[in-house]
Amino acid sequence: MKFLRVTLVCVVCSLWVADIFAQELVPRLFWPAPKGTSVLIAGYSYSTGDVLFDLSIPIEDADSRINTGVLAYARTLGLWGRTTNFLVTLPYSEGDTKGLLLGEPVSRDFSAFGDLSLSLNVNLRGAPSMNREEFMAFRANPRPIIGASVKLQVPTGQYDPDRLINVGSNRWAARFKLGAVMKLRPTWLLEVSANAWLYGDDNDFIAGKKEQKPIFGMETNIIKRIRPGLWASLDMTYYKGGQQTIDGNPLRNEQSNVKLGGTLVVPFLKRHAIKIGYADGIITRYGNDFSQFIISYSMVLK
Repeated sequence: MKFLRVTLVCVVCSLWVADIFAQELVPRLFWPAPKGTSVLIAGYSYSTGDVLFDLSIPIEDADSRINTGVLAYARTLGLWGRTTNFLVTLPYSEGDTKGLLLGEPVSRDFSAFGDLSLSLNVNLRGAPSMNREEFMAFRANPRPIIGASVKLQVPTGQYDPDRLINVGSNRWAARFKLGAVMKLRPTWLLEVSANAWLYGDDNDFIAGKKEQKPIFGMETNIIKRIRPGLWASLDMTYYKGGQQTIDGNPLRNEQSNVKLGGTLVVPFLKRHAIKIGYADGIITRYGNDFSQFIISYSMVLK
């Protein structure tokens, strides 16, 4: 039973990542857990560099330091006979941004709740809904998995239409992801996925109605299972698109970037685990060029 609890907490804590920005690195997103498993998650991330919440803001040479705390709840369901993970996440960010606006120095300190997000991850093939004994058998001899994910970002964050820099986005957004998990060797897994972010309009933006084209991305994760519950991964993502239009005028701000990161999950005291992650941009043709450190704590409730 101790072995099972340790495995469960490390399975489900892999679902969380600080979703401040659209292109997060999420290893083991489609890895299953037994039906009925529920986990409470608290996390923190620190981002620094040329980073803004909104890339349409015409600030040059941005220098930001952003601290974000996250509360999340995850539960494993059995929809349509398939393993399904539901995740709700609420971030709170505080920090400061400095830069140049039309050649003049500007800055802003902020502290506010960000947008609530809801995620549903379904294993389409390879991981039917399982009880705990069936899950342990699957873990000992994993089969290839195909999964789909839908994430909805709800415009609940603080937004001031008279300010350029806001934590809330004031628009709906949705991410659709399709991925696969394959066993390379007994303790090595390969994950590949493709995703698309679709954006609603911000009708209250200070410079006029803001529209944004979709962002398309690909992610690869190489995962090493070290011992029950303890694992590490090397993560990389590429994304392209996202050109914005402000008040009918298209901007020259299409993104085409590559990010590289790593993740480590360590279990302790049967029901608890710590997740540590780091990500950095290695190619940034336009958009956020920043470093991000993430740490989260997870506890299995059931």
